[in-house]
Formats: sequence, structure tokens, C-alpha cells
Amino acid sequence: MKGTPFFAAAGAIFRKDVRAEMRSRELIGSMVLFALLAVLVFSFALDLNRQGRLDSISGVLWVTLIFASILGLNRSMAMERDQGNLDALLLAPISRPAIYIGKLAGNLVFVLSVAASLAVVITILFNATLFDPRLLLVLALGAIGYSTVGTLLAAMSVQTRARESLLPIIMLPVALPLLLASVRATSALLNGAPDDQWLPWLSILIVLDIIFLVLGFLLFEFVVED
Repeated sequence: MKGTPFFAAAGAIFRKDVRAEMRSRELIGSMVLFALLAVLVFSFALDLNRQGRLDSISGVLWVTLIFASILGLNRSMAMERDQGNLDALLLAPISRPAIYIGKLAGNLVFVLSVAASLAVVITILFNATLFDPRLLLVLALGAIGYSTVGTLLAAMSVQTRARESLLPIIMLPVALPLLLASVRATSALLNGAPDDQWLPWLSILIVLDIIFLVLGFLLFEFVVED
């Protein structure tokens, strides 16, 4: 198949998304603002002792991150559709999987930015550091999983009239195994559990990331077809 090489096309799409976001700061700004407000609400609503607050951190972190991710992923693909960029990409001589990988890489940068902001804010408000290499690894794997499945499902829902409400409905059930594994691994690490209590959840996260990446790579071509 003639056309732009796969990685060159994916890289060009990624750079386009990052440059557009650096100019507008619309996506990351709205995602970070939502995440910060959600964490503030949780911190005031959960009037717990230190151990109770420690036990609640993993749930607060991942629930906030997944909803902030849905907000950003939905808006990211909607802008592509509304501005005609998605149609232009589909008409270009590049493979559909390259479009998926390029969009995924851009979305992953946005989600990781929100995750880093959440780690800082939760460390301050909940008085428990998240800057442990193992916790950061879990955070990165969870962000990869949400970005992978979210990019595919956002491309599916953006072509419908009810795209704003459809993405959360279809993404939350699919991302539930990711959410469960992320929460369990984070909770075990925060409570100083031995390796055999969090490493299995880390392995599940890695397997889920690979499965979602392969499915997204294979299915994106069919999802974006009208």
C-alpha cells in the first residue's frame, strides 16, 4: 500500500495534536480543572481519620482520573470531527491504525499530564506521597489503558448525536477491569503490602493494556468507517 510510512504518519498526527493543545490549552486545562475540583470535593466530603483517608486515596485518584480522561477524550475527538480534521485524515494516504496510534499518543500525553497533577494535589491534600516509583508505574499503566480504550471508543461515539453522554456509558463498563486492577494495586502499595499482594494486579494491568492496544489497532479501521 502506497502512502506515508506508518510511524511518520502517526508521529505527524501526534505532533499536530500536541502543538494544537500547546496553543489553546483547552483540553488539558479543562481536564486538570475538573480533576482538581473533584479531588477538593472528595477531600472535604471524606471527613476521615488518617488511616481512613489513606484507604480512600486509591479510589479518589482513579475515579477522578477516569472521569477526567472521558472528558478530555470526548472533547479531543469531537474537535477533530467538528473541524473536519477526521475526514481529512481518513482521506489521506495513510493507514487507519497509524491514525489510531497518533491519536492515542496525543491523548496519552494529556492523560499523563492530568495524572501528574493529581499525584501532586493528592500528596498535598491527603498527606500521603504518591511519588514512589512503583506507584508511578501503576499510574502510568493505568493511564495507558484508559487512553488506549478511550481513544477507540471516542472515535466510535463521536459519530453519533449523543456523543457527550454515550462515551461514559460505553467506556465505564469496558474500563472497569482496568479501574479495579489500578485501585487494588495502588491501595496495596499505599498500605505497604508485600509484593505478592500488588504484583498480580500489576500483571493484570499490563495484560489489559496489551489487549486493549491490539484491539484498538485492529478495530479502529472499522470504527471510523461511516
